[in-house]
Amino acid sequence: MTRSVSARRAPRRTLAVLAALPLLALGACGYGSQAKESTEQAVAGAPKVDGLDSVRIGYFGNLTHATALVGRHEGLFQQELGGTRAEYATFNAGPSEIEALNSGSVDIGWIGPSPAVNGYIKAQGKNLRIVSGSASGGVKLVVDPEKVKSLKDVKGKRIATPQLGNTQDVAFLNWASEQGWKVDAESGKGDVSVVRTDNKITPDAYRSGSIDGAWVPEPTASKLVAEGGKVLLDESDLWPGEKFVITNVVVSQRFLKEHPKAVEAVLRASVKTNRWITAHQDRAKAAANAQLEADTGKPLPANVLDPAWKSLAVTDDPLASTLRTQAGHAVRAGLLQRPDLTGIYDLGPLNKVLKAEGAAAVGDAGLGAG
Repeated sequence: MTRSVSARRAPRRTLAVLAALPLLALGACGYGSQAKESTEQAVAGAPKVDGLDSVRIGYFGNLTHATALVGRHEGLFQQELGGTRAEYATFNAGPSEIEALNSGSVDIGWIGPSPAVNGYIKAQGKNLRIVSGSASGGVKLVVDPEKVKSLKDVKGKRIATPQLGNTQDVAFLNWASEQGWKVDAESGKGDVSVVRTDNKITPDAYRSGSIDGAWVPEPTASKLVAEGGKVLLDESDLWPGEKFVITNVVVSQRFLKEHPKAVEAVLRASVKTNRWITAHQDRAKAAANAQLEADTGKPLPANVLDPAWKSLAVTDDPLASTLRTQAGHAVRAGLLQRPDLTGIYDLGPLNKVLKAEGAAAVGDAGLGAG
């Protein structure tokens, strides 16, 4: 079940249906590795869930984690956890959140598809499960309109992606291949020059003229537009139904096995948060930005926040078939050996919550734990 964080965009020109965003790199949408921790007060007099004193929730201080941002700011996680404290850790990169999940310092978290898949493969399928979707969309190709007038003009230009092999990097490599252009995936050299640039400095690189554009997630894409860039392509246009996974909810297998009621409580809060976002667009956008300011020390300006928010859609559905497609493109790019992702999903708790809410069940594309 997908819910737009804003009204659906007006129809855009039809582009060839390409699948992108594969899954090699460690950091799908992060800016570093430090984690910040904080704790909320448990609901006075309420019972503890599964007898737990606390549940440790991780997420990024990034707009693609809107469900976590809004749910925390509005107290919806704590409300569902009752007498069990909601403890939060905010991360700037996928690897650090996976390490926290593996060590037990985080129980459940919001994370991009790349670190989730890489963590699962590295641990030979023994460390995590994807238990819900969270967001779709929010990735764009933004270019210097003085240098790039059309899609064909991208050839020969310098295009930034966040990191070698990350979701956006392989998405761009796949798209370039579909245009008939040849690019060496490792070096980034070829008919297009792929410049791996950390999202936090991509706007500076654009401003200086060292790149001609970038294939990046929000809010970096809207930051480039604020610098005079033009959206040449929205990756949502390349997917059937304009939907593809950008953020999932993952949980450690140990925690899922030992504390299923706590997992259900967090998922119940996630589903209710997504409904609240859909029903209260402006308030939800303001809540997300207020939590971003609390987490990062700086809110997004309106000329970045507004277009970024419009391009994202919150979703309970993990869009599992798109994750499978993403992995296939990473393999074809030569950046990932064909992985066995069987068992990466366990959507039983989510579907239980959805049924109680009167919503339809979601599927795992044959990649469920069984």
